[in-house]
Order: sequence, then C-alpha cells, then structure tokens
Amino acid sequence: MTDVLLRGGRPWGFEGVADVLVRDGLIERVGPGVEAPGTRVIDLGGQLVLPGLVEAHCHLDKTLHGGPWVPHSAGDTLAGRIGNDLARRAELGVPSVERIGALLARMSAYGTTHVRTHTDIDPLVGLRGVEAVREAAASSPVDVRQVAFPQHGLLTNPGTAELLEEALKNGVEAVGGLDPAGVDRDPVRHLDLVFGLAERYGAHLDLHLHDGGTLGAWELELIIERTAALGLGGRVTVSHAYALGQVDQAHQRRLAEGLATAGVAIVTAAVYDFPVPPVKLLRAAGVTVACGHDGIRDLWGPYGSGDMLERAMHVAYRSTFRADGDIELALEAATYGGARALGLGGYGLAPGDRADLVALPASNPAEAVVAHPARTLVMKNGVVLHN
Repeated sequence: MTDVLLRGGRPWGFEGVADVLVRDGLIERVGPGVEAPGTRVIDLGGQLVLPGLVEAHCHLDKTLHGGPWVPHSAGDTLAGRIGNDLARRAELGVPSVERIGALLARMSAYGTTHVRTHTDIDPLVGLRGVEAVREAAASSPVDVRQVAFPQHGLLTNPGTAELLEEALKNGVEAVGGLDPAGVDRDPVRHLDLVFGLAERYGAHLDLHLHDGGTLGAWELELIIERTAALGLGGRVTVSHAYALGQVDQAHQRRLAEGLATAGVAIVTAAVYDFPVPPVKLLRAAGVTVACGHDGIRDLWGPYGSGDMLERAMHVAYRSTFRADGDIELALEAATYGGARALGLGGYGLAPGDRADLVALPASNPAEAVVAHPARTLVMKNGVVLHN
C-alpha cells in the first residue's frame, strides 16, 4: 500500500507542523490538518522530515562491509593504496555481491534512497564490478547509479578506455576520470577521451581530482572550459577537488564563478585531513555541492558507516561550521545538492515529488546533522521500508 498520511511532522523548509499525504508513490499534499479517510496514518509526533538522503560518491564494489574485519594493510600514499587494492582484491573476493547488498541494506536503514558509486574498470577486473553492483542493486530499494571509473589509470593502463566505452554501451550511467595530470600525465588527451565518451553516450561525467594547488586549479579551469564548450552543464561533477581548499580566496572565487556558470558540481567526502572545498563560498556563488563517503570499510581504509547524516556532520565539522545556517549547508549537500549532481527529477518535499522520505527525532536541520539520531521512518517511492 502506497497511500500513507504522515501526521504531525516538521517537513524541512516548511513553517511549523504539517502533514504529508502520500498517494501512488508521490507526495500529494503538505500542510496542516490534512484529512484522508481510509488511509494508513503514521503519527510523527513533531519529528523532522527530510527528503531521502543522497550518497553522491562511494565505491560499493570495493566494500568489505558485512564480512569479517580485515586489518588495514596499505601504505599512506595514493600509489600504496592503489597497489594494495590491486594485490588483495582477488584474495578477499572483491567485488562481492553479498557485501555490496549488505552495505546497501545498511544505507537504506539510514535513510539513503539514491547512491552514485564509482565502479573500478580495468583490464584485470573487466566489468565484473559493474555486474556485481547491478546484481546487488536489483534486490535493493536504493536507486544505484554507477560511474565507470578508471581507478588504476586511463591512458597509462592500456585497454581501460575500451572497457569504459563497453560499460557505457551496457547502460552504466556515467564515465569517470582520475587526475588527468597527476596520474595520466596528459590532461588534454585524458579530458578529450572522457568528455568525448560522455558526449557520445549522453552520459554524466564525474572526475576524481586529487591534484592540489595551482596544478589542480588549472585542471579545474580546463574542465570548466570543456563543459561550457560542449554544453554539458548539469552533467559534469568534480569529486574531491582538493585544490579548491588550497588556493587563495580570490582564486577560489574565480573558480567558483566559473563552476557555477558552466554548471559543474563539486562533491566532497571530507575524509582524513585532505583539503575540503570551501562549501559556503561555493554555495554563495551558486555551485552545486554534494557529498559522499568515498570508501566504506574497504582496502583503502577501515572507516565509513553508510550514514549520510554522519557524513554531513564530517563535512560541517571539517568546514568549521558552528552556526545553524552553516551546518544546514552540509545537510543540503547530502540531499538537494546530491540530487542536482545526479540529475534526479521529482526530488524534494513538494507536492508532485517522489515520496522518498526520512523522519527522525531532531528539532531542526542543524541538530539532525550534529546528532544524526536513529531514523524512525524511511520511505522509498511511497513504500514504508523502515518504521
């Protein structure tokens, strides 16, 4: 049954207490005193109501979640983590449909309704990761969109470019890139290739950019120029973008203006001590900002819970946000920002939007982020999954 009346909640962005009527998987009405005789009623008792949480950057295919604890064995360098991943993934049965499914179940219980995952593509693993994620997602209520991701290099790893194209032909929704200068040493050819694939297959593009300082800032300029020239605004995302947190504020503002004008989104995971893009400055400029976990208990690191409110807390904390309005920006990144980056339609809390909803005991959005209390209701397409 998908006809439900959520009585007496506090929908984010609405003044005071309001009821939410859900029919046929969509929000029909939001307001006080809604009546719907014969409809199942769930009393929320003043709890905060949010749209479904959006995980905009993770690596489901790598996860060890749901299995026995595996002590971390990689070094501290990017090359060390890549090497550890390559050396041990077969030994540990990665990718695993069962572990991916277990993580998606955990994410769903935390209120995540949409996930974008970067799936490794290389000549050794082929499309096995794509297939494993797809199989796990088929039995999960979470909407999963994959990025064909060249984790171990694109130009430097012969055969990878052809596999990226094969993945897109087989329905993968986005193509990825990785440090066009720092890893592939040829940013022009790298960007030619991935932008060409995105344009040819009508796909989204999500580039990991760890390169920092002025090098990373220059690569951002190249990405902005390509996006504008090809008219791909709204379909291009840069993940991590450490350089944005390292250049001076005047440079940040110039880049933010370019990103906003071109329609390039930024995703941050706020992990460890890596630089966090200036979320407040970017949002003030009109840039879409989303967030995600990056790795979740995998060969790259033992951390990550799958809880997007906890991840939003890390974004707020690393951004030194203390005022409620600033903390709310981190929640926006885990909801509306992620929805914009993924190109989701019908997302939100307005009549006509999909009934992907989360309720929790918090008085306001800032408290939801800081305390990230247990979810008391999770609904996907009008179906109550957890209550």
